[in-house]
Amino acid sequence: MFIFEWLNNQLLKMEWLSNLVKLLVENVFGLSIQERLGGSIHFYIYDVIKIFILLSVLIFTISYIQSFFPPERTRKILGRYKGISANILGALLGTVTPFCSCSSIPLFIGFTSAGLPIGVTFSFLISSPLVDLASVILLASIFNWKIAIAYVVVGIVLAVIGGTIISKAKLEKYVESFVFGNKILEVDQEELTTRERMEYARDQVLDIIKKVWLYILIGVGIGAAIHNWIPENIISAVLGQDKWYSVLLATLVGIPMYADIFGTLPIAEALVLKGVGIGTALSFMMAVTALSLPSMILLKKVVKLRLLAIFAGIVTLGILIIGYSFNAFGYLLM
Repeated sequence: MFIFEWLNNQLLKMEWLSNLVKLLVENVFGLSIQERLGGSIHFYIYDVIKIFILLSVLIFTISYIQSFFPPERTRKILGRYKGISANILGALLGTVTPFCSCSSIPLFIGFTSAGLPIGVTFSFLISSPLVDLASVILLASIFNWKIAIAYVVVGIVLAVIGGTIISKAKLEKYVESFVFGNKILEVDQEELTTRERMEYARDQVLDIIKKVWLYILIGVGIGAAIHNWIPENIISAVLGQDKWYSVLLATLVGIPMYADIFGTLPIAEALVLKGVGIGTALSFMMAVTALSLPSMILLKKVVKLRLLAIFAGIVTLGILIIGYSFNAFGYLLM
């Protein structure tokens, strides 16, 4: 138990890095981390470096594993299952694709055009930006493993339920016709060498870092400002756990934004440290990643307005239920 706790603190929470940054701030900058400016600089440098290190290692590992499961092979695996088991598998496969919601849509088109039920592809579309493995590890590094695992479970449940409802409602007619006509080419997957898999994983790391680095810098900056500059009583007055509307407000505020989950995690961390309910913070994070306006605009290009509204309604309701549930019972996980 002691060894696991030590590994968790040093490898995930990176306490060694926090101590190094503390020495930098206090001895080089001449600032105390107990003061606002010093605390902000420490929070920013530590979180940015920690997120980039964890993100690079995790994306490399996930991408290497993913190289064994290209889209065509993934489609064939999904095609073997029917009903709720297919939705569960679609949601689980979404957790190992380190993409944002916008990047997941081309795969959604490919799966749908290949004949997979739209409910399965929507399960994939919901879980892919919401519950990828990298975000789970980062959640554990910021909060703890109980919260990270609970987040995974509720995210997958939301994806399965959402996909199942869409499947049962027979909404295929609300998918744009060109999606079904866009048949993919059946090709044999070339066997990659270990070196090619390593190069693929490296390229994925570079590609994803290029896409998310700005959101991470902005997100950590907002988190540092919340943590060190905005008084706790102001945040509590707006998003305090005792406010019945806090989850609803956090969800509505998150929808117009666009950021990767890695950029929203530092904000969620700062909000919780200021006394905001864990459910409220997670609702904000989920709304930003699963319901952002850019992803909705892209999705509108492949589905009709009614299906888009049903999808957004299901996910919004799910996020609200999850948020209020975490606020009510989250203390058991802290």
